[in-house]
Amino acid sequence: MSLQVEKLDKGMAKLTIEVPAGELEKAIESAYQKNKNKISIPGFRKGKAPRRMIEQMYGREIFYEDAANALIPEAYEKALDECGEDIVSAPKVDVVQIEAGKPFVFTAEVALKPEVTLGKYKGVEVEAFDRKVTDEEVDKEIARQQDANARTVNVEDRGVKDGDLTVIDFEGFVDGVAFEGGKGENYPLTIGSGQFIPGFEEALIGAELNKEVDVNVTFPEDYQAEELAGKPAVFKCTVREIKEKQLPELDDEFASEVSEFDTLAEYKADVKKKLEERKAAEAKDAKEEAVIRAIIEDAGMEIPDAMLETQQRQMADEFAQRIQSQGLSMEQYMQFTGMTPAAMLEQIKPQALQRIQSRLVLEAVVAAEKIEASDEEFEEEVKTMGEAYQMEPEKVKELLGENGSRQVREDICIKKAVEFVVENAKEAKSAKKKAEA
Repeated sequence: MSLQVEKLDKGMAKLTIEVPAGELEKAIESAYQKNKNKISIPGFRKGKAPRRMIEQMYGREIFYEDAANALIPEAYEKALDECGEDIVSAPKVDVVQIEAGKPFVFTAEVALKPEVTLGKYKGVEVEAFDRKVTDEEVDKEIARQQDANARTVNVEDRGVKDGDLTVIDFEGFVDGVAFEGGKGENYPLTIGSGQFIPGFEEALIGAELNKEVDVNVTFPEDYQAEELAGKPAVFKCTVREIKEKQLPELDDEFASEVSEFDTLAEYKADVKKKLEERKAAEAKDAKEEAVIRAIIEDAGMEIPDAMLETQQRQMADEFAQRIQSQGLSMEQYMQFTGMTPAAMLEQIKPQALQRIQSRLVLEAVVAAEKIEASDEEFEEEVKTMGEAYQMEPEKVKELLGENGSRQVREDICIKKAVEFVVENAKEAKSAKKKAEA
């Protein structure tokens, strides 16, 4: 195999890869053996026709596509090892020459890892992050638990109130004509939830059981159904059920039911402690993100489009795997949400760019500070991975191989770079906090 590398504009390169004619011949023969049982030639039973006869009848190129598909992955991997370039995108492959008896030639257009010019990365100043927990926040969390432990009771002696859980029948009309999708029976609706268009739920307040009421509303101008957008409508509604929440008393009994504590005071103290821990973790993450963002803003780099597109597709694949683990296919997700693959890629584009920029500047910090991963740190990481996958460390190393082990060490260095820039960052009070102080 021979290789030529041509640098292109905007951080791209073109690899021209030539595979010897002998290897192409083997791939064509392999494609023939794989497909001969599917091809009919008069005078021959399926699978018995010579390759020469098949090529005469269907053309010499009949096996070229399968042969190319077999050769390209291995040849491309060899080219990656030989070219000495840091390639950061999926290749755009174009076959230049494929003909029996001649070398097989194809090109792969790829993005090269961009150079990063670091600006300030030590002593970066970011806004201070609030870690204080107020009594109001503690009360709000306890109220949330109180609401989660509320019981619902049927109501028959009054009309609908805000916050009630109702079951309704409804049918909508525009200009006196019922419209498609505007009818529902035994529909559960919490008043004040904002489930329906503005004004609908408020108009049901006071409605009595099993008595029809007219709800007059106007569809928003940007309503998804264009034929209804901006139009006034009347919904004929009947409330079939009214339920209200009854909250438990905030006392020692409540505390003992929802926690391991015997008194409300102990429970409140524990809630405050957990909120403080949560806020501290959130502040740590927020500071880390702000520091890295500041370093990115002061750095210089040009991200090739192909690199960004590769990252977008990788993130879309990760999302697909997550929802599939929840029993939902991407096709179903697209159908339910009205999302399209193109719209999804565009939606995650800013996040993909941030992920690329973060990795690049942190790699630059690793190089600038000569950060390394020690053998002890590598062994500890392998041990952690083994515990997660219920596997012996030696088995983890075997599965990782040389490339995987190198990636683990690189990831350790990235973590250490994050710790370094965050430890060296400064927190400054915002103008608002200075004024309050």
